[in-house]
Amino acid sequence: MLKLTLVILLDCLLLAAALLSALAIRDGRAADRLAQTLREGRDPAPPLFDPAMVEGLPEVAQRYLLRAIAPGTPLSRTVDLSMEGVFLLNGSALPMRATQVLHAPEAFVWQSAFGSGALRLRGSDALAGAKSWTRFGLFGLLPVARAGGNADHRRSAATRALLEAVWAPAALLPLFGAQWEATGPDSARVSIPGLAVAPMELTLAPDGTILSLTAPRWSDANPDRSYRLQSFGGRILESRRFGGFTIPARVELGNHWGTPDFDGFFRATITAARW
Repeated sequence: MLKLTLVILLDCLLLAAALLSALAIRDGRAADRLAQTLREGRDPAPPLFDPAMVEGLPEVAQRYLLRAIAPGTPLSRTVDLSMEGVFLLNGSALPMRATQVLHAPEAFVWQSAFGSGALRLRGSDALAGAKSWTRFGLFGLLPVARAGGNADHRRSAATRALLEAVWAPAALLPLFGAQWEATGPDSARVSIPGLAVAPMELTLAPDGTILSLTAPRWSDANPDRSYRLQSFGGRILESRRFGGFTIPARVELGNHWGTPDFDGFFRATITAARW
């Protein structure tokens, strides 16, 4: 009887492992398919940047865009990013490596692995159309974070996509619908009509380099675990030129930016950017 019980238990464990493996494979394939779809959706012959495209904008907006985009650069809004850094989780600093395909400011898929040893997580975050998800598992198998498929999650992901448009500066041109408003001598608010999220605000250095960015984000990252608008953003610690674009290359971002509760949980360095 004991032998039979052990056999049944082993069979159940093997079945559970097979199901988790199948789920992880399905999730990985979904992320890969979305990344490929975004790459294939690139404009094969985007317009070239002409500084005249920013005429009429507030000075602070012109300062940013003329710094971010070199004359003659093909204005692609889709970029492949590689990054590495640290992800802070429950007080632990986990080494992180990730790739992302971003079609700013509407869609992205971020595929990452972070942690080491017994705590190694792998999975993806994504936004595309009406769909969004967060899917991470221990060693890519045992689910530890699965969210999405609802309006709250998609709304939060949409603000992330808007903030990350600074990695694809062409998306912030009036040519693609961006609207700018100066909020100070070195700050501006930018919004994209059609995106049902609040605008983001950039603070700039005198040469147009971004120093910080923020936007109200629909989030449940609070003690009540209830969705509400709260500030998300952080510091741009370094910018670099990749091709014809100058983009934030080292960032510290997190919830509650500008408050004593700021949690800079995402600290990343961009190692490659390909348009």
